[in-house]
Amino acid sequence: MCGRYAASRRPEDLVGLFGIEKREPEETLAPDWNVAPTKEVWAVLERPLKDAESPRPVRQLRALRWGLVPSWSKSPEGAARMINARAETLDEKPSFKRAFSACRCILPADGYYEWVTGAGERDLEVEGKKKRPRKQPYFVTPADGSVFAMAGLYEFWRDRTLPDGDPLAWWVTCSVITTEAEAGPLGVAPAEGPHSLADIHPRMPLMLTEDRWDAWLDPATTRPEELRGLLAPPPEGLMRAYPVATAVSNVRNNGPELLTELEGPEVGTLF
Repeated sequence: MCGRYAASRRPEDLVGLFGIEKREPEETLAPDWNVAPTKEVWAVLERPLKDAESPRPVRQLRALRWGLVPSWSKSPEGAARMINARAETLDEKPSFKRAFSACRCILPADGYYEWVTGAGERDLEVEGKKKRPRKQPYFVTPADGSVFAMAGLYEFWRDRTLPDGDPLAWWVTCSVITTEAEAGPLGVAPAEGPHSLADIHPRMPLMLTEDRWDAWLDPATTRPEELRGLLAPPPEGLMRAYPVATAVSNVRNNGPELLTELEGPEVGTLF
């Protein structure tokens, strides 16, 4: 799954990296090392510009709210539960089917956080001596330091309680697509800890390698077989994972120190 991630790259860097043609200057987001659900996040997408003479899709950098609200929803109350979309059922679930066909995006990140329960903590939980075990957070990121391009979906939702022209009348929201975690060896593994992403959690965000960006963002890509092909996991061995301070577990904490690699887990023996 993806419940928290880091996104510290400047919009100027994203513009060059993804070949952005259009960015609204009034949309600004500060670097965020602890992105949590319902926050605004950068997304790369392609769609025609509003009121433009040409219907040509334009690659844009937009600030979207993390937590998908389908266009047909009566209210946005379920957004916090729609932060992830399973790759295996995108063309089946009503909440994601339309967006999978027509509204795909890339969510740029440094990497994502995942939590592992320590062996000793698990034993206490089994014995009923500890109801809420402490968990060790790991940061998962490309081993070569490149951008972690997460496959995503986005939707437009109209708040009918607000009048036309109100800047808050339209919500643009997104969801991170997840897939089965890689079971092969990490590109760089910690001395003590997991040897694969599957050792940390059974799910992971679907990373799109650069050779898939254009096809994924292209609104003309609509055939189910084409889309399903783009959901194949990337080659193994591209990622690294390392333990970070438990401070990241508190959403109020935010700063580059959250990405500092620890010499070993803070929470006992894990593996």
